[in-house]
Amino acid sequence: MYPEEKKIRILYIDDEVNNLLAFQASFRRRYTIFTAASAAEGMSVLNQEKDIQVIIADQRMPHSTGVEFFHVVRKAFPHPIRILLTGYTDAESIIDAINKGEIFRYVKKPWKEMELQTAIQNAYELYSTRQQLKRKVSELQKTNDELNRFVYSTSHDLRSPLASIMGILNLSKMENSVDDPNNYLGMIETCVNKMDIFIQKIIEYYKSIRVDDEKTEIDFTKLLKESVEICKMQKPEVEFKVNVEQPVRLVNDVFRISIIIDNLISNAVKYQKPTSNNPQVNISVKVDEYKAVIEIEDNGIGIVEEHLNNIFKMFFRSTSHVNGLGIGLYIVKEALSRLGGDISVVSTYGVGTLFRIVIPNLTVQEPTAAVENVN
Repeated sequence: MYPEEKKIRILYIDDEVNNLLAFQASFRRRYTIFTAASAAEGMSVLNQEKDIQVIIADQRMPHSTGVEFFHVVRKAFPHPIRILLTGYTDAESIIDAINKGEIFRYVKKPWKEMELQTAIQNAYELYSTRQQLKRKVSELQKTNDELNRFVYSTSHDLRSPLASIMGILNLSKMENSVDDPNNYLGMIETCVNKMDIFIQKIIEYYKSIRVDDEKTEIDFTKLLKESVEICKMQKPEVEFKVNVEQPVRLVNDVFRISIIIDNLISNAVKYQKPTSNNPQVNISVKVDEYKAVIEIEDNGIGIVEEHLNNIFKMFFRSTSHVNGLGIGLYIVKEALSRLGGDISVVSTYGVGTLFRIVIPNLTVQEPTAAVENVN
């Protein structure tokens, strides 16, 4: 006799009452059994008993076949594992059901007790494994959320003392109150600025993954103007060429699109050649009813070919010539994933880099191929 709380909970559906009685007689001590004489009764049991673990159904029943029943059940109750009983050679239906994931396996009628018991045990093991995995995923998600909140909170707290340090350094420079022949204060200022930028990127990343999606109409001319003005402060000598073709409305998440554009333009400026006489950044946007294609091209130092597959990884830096943080492109990739967009890169070391971004236009439902086949 098995303890009631450890018994596998099974729903058996069959229009032949004798089969239901035989099943109960064979397995009532081993399992907790619910029976139904039709698909409708089976659905009623599932609505009442939420923790059914295995469903067994006969293929040939009036009003609904077992496969048809499982097709409906899979959507409404996806967790129970499904076993099909059939006394007929209905190979096409069975193969189709297995391929679509509607049944775990099938057992021929008249069923053999040991064969059916093995099938039930295997089904329950799969059910248990899936439930354990679901719990682990939930626990990992909770841990990840807590870690993200901790990092965000810590980053905010760190910015306050950094601001105080920068204020003291600026005050000392204004008053000339410190003799600094070796420029130690300048080195401290550089380190503090670098740390502050890194903290800002962490906060930006947190907001990108945590802030709810907000779909609004995007004005790329205005968006690029604001971003270019900010990035010009990094290197005023960089020449920007901007071309926007937006004959139709585009709707998507303006916050995340801003993050993407700001990071890519900032990189295009940051990774210019130190000795270049004509540093340039060319930006083009083409919008249609399905998507926006954004290209950001520079004539900077470029990326070596073996690094191209790694540039979107967190903390990866493709060069040591510039004090990058290795987080900007990771943030870009994460933000694009939330938008349902895509990014590609073409670069020649010593010549320059081109990033191409595709962002779906949510004013309409675009065919998948329209985004994938951008040239």
